[in-house]
Formats: sequence, C-alpha cells, structure tokens
Amino acid sequence: MDYKKAGVDIGAGEEFVRMIKPQVRQTFTPGVITDIGAFGGFFQPDFTGYSRPVLVSSIDGVGTKLKIAIELGVYDTVGSCLVNHCVNDILVCGAKPLFFLDYYACGKLTPSIAAGVVTGMVNACRENGCALIGGETAEMPGVYDEADFDLAGSIVGVVDHEKIVNGTSIEEGDVLIGLPSTGLHTNGYSLARKVFEGRMGERFEGLGGTVGEELLKVHRSYLQVIAPLSGNRDVRGLSHITGGGLTGNTMRIVPKGLTLAVDWASWPEPAIFDILRKEGEVPEEDMRRTFNLGIGLVMVIRRDGVRKIMDYLKSKGEISYIIGHVTRT
Repeated sequence: MDYKKAGVDIGAGEEFVRMIKPQVRQTFTPGVITDIGAFGGFFQPDFTGYSRPVLVSSIDGVGTKLKIAIELGVYDTVGSCLVNHCVNDILVCGAKPLFFLDYYACGKLTPSIAAGVVTGMVNACRENGCALIGGETAEMPGVYDEADFDLAGSIVGVVDHEKIVNGTSIEEGDVLIGLPSTGLHTNGYSLARKVFEGRMGERFEGLGGTVGEELLKVHRSYLQVIAPLSGNRDVRGLSHITGGGLTGNTMRIVPKGLTLAVDWASWPEPAIFDILRKEGEVPEEDMRRTFNLGIGLVMVIRRDGVRKIMDYLKSKGEISYIIGHVTRT
C-alpha cells in the first residue's frame, strides 16, 4: 500500500502545477512579488491616490453549476464564473480587485480537467486586472466521487474610505436601474438541474443553443462599466443579484423603514427563465427568490441623477432598465 494506491497521486499534482504556471503568470500585476508554488502568495499593493485605503474581501463558489460542467466536459466557463462572481461581490461595495486565490478539491485529480478550470480563472483574472497569486489543490478520495470536483475562490480588493458603497444614503424615491445578466450566472442550479435532468442536449425556442450550453454561460463581470462610477454621489447603492433573487439581495443594502417597489415587467426576461418556469411548473415566488430573472446587478440611483447615469451607461454600450424605486414600508 502506498499513497497513490490509497487514491492520492502526488505526481498528478506536480504535473498540474507545471501545466498551469505559464498561464497563471499571465495574470501577475506589478504587486505580485512571488511565483506560484510558495507557501503563501505575496502582494505588495500600491495605494498611491488613496487617502484612506480599505481592503474588501469575499469568498464564494459556483454551486452545482459544476455538475453540468462535469456532465458536458466543459470546464473553463466555471473557472471564469468563479472569478467574476467574486469580483462583483466586492465591486458592489465600491472596491476594485487586487488579487484572487482558488481552492480546487476533487476525488481524483486529472491534470487536464483542473487545468481547464484554471484557464477560465486566468481569462477572467486578466479581464478584471486581478492577479491569481495562489491556491490549493486537494485530492480527497472518499469525500468526493472520482469524477467530482468542488471549486471556491477568495478575492481581496481596495476602495478609498470615502468611496465605499454600502447603501446608507439610500432614500425614499431613489430609482432602481437593472443591468442584464448572461443567464442564471451561478445561482439556482440545483433547481435547474432537477427540471432539466437528462435533457442537457435539448433545444428550446428562444435559446441560442442547447440547454446545457445555455446553463454554462459565463457569469458576467460588471467591473468595466461600474468602476468608472467610483465616488459618484448619484450612486447610492449597488446589489449583486445572486442566491435570494433581486429583492432579497437588494434589501441587504436598503436602510430600515424602506423597501423596494419592483416592476417585474420592466425588462425583457431571457427565454431560459420562462422555459424553467413552464417545464418545472415552478411557482412565481420561487422563480423570484431563486433566479436573477435576467437582472444581474441593481443600481440604486438618486432620482435627480438617473438621466446622467442612464446616459453614461449608454455611452459604455451597456443596456439598462429602470426597474422600480425605493419606497416606505
């Protein structure tokens, strides 16, 4: 008996690291001062231009979207989803990403599969100007089935104290602007998988491909469109629409005594959501609490600043919708 016979292949882990090193180095920004393989990732931030820099961190996963990736043998999209999800979580606090770390756990390490996941992370890190400075790869037979893997990531970003976005200035009459999602993003997949079990290759009217292709669309990052608004006093709150839906997530930043009046018919809902609703006979309350329904980020905007913000979004080529307002409870 040896470690490999027990189910852990150290050689496969070493091969995996060799495969990903050239890719990961492509994400390195000037703050990175160590290579992949050290016991810790070293990052020396440049806070020039910040008067009171505040570090903002978050950690998340991509849920059971992984099961669809495994079923279809497509691995890079979930890697990108993980990074973009974490970027958005700190972005709605006003922060820009500095560096990212990942955790990959599996039943049996297949270097080519793990490398495919990292390729997606690398692509998203480069697009977001975020350094992938380290991670952990764990081969755990007995905890995971041989073909299964799990994925999580943590991110650290920075925001100037006076530019923190936390919703404390939200008032009655503020307007909700919704930015479109690219589908389910990374939430609601346990329900979606039940509805479409064994049907990932099916096609429905309104979809650009198969059900599986639709469900593996990359969770988009909103960094490029939102970051230039840093410090804009018309932006009173930002909400990343993840598990809990549009209302549940946006209420996290709304002060006590206020609530949301959402016009659920004010934006065109992507076809996948109505297909889910009908094929699964999912109650509307569940649809709204489980899925983003086509809105991936909500901006809470001062009423007098709505036109300026909408003009800005248009200048960036961003589609946006006025989807409601803040009102008294």
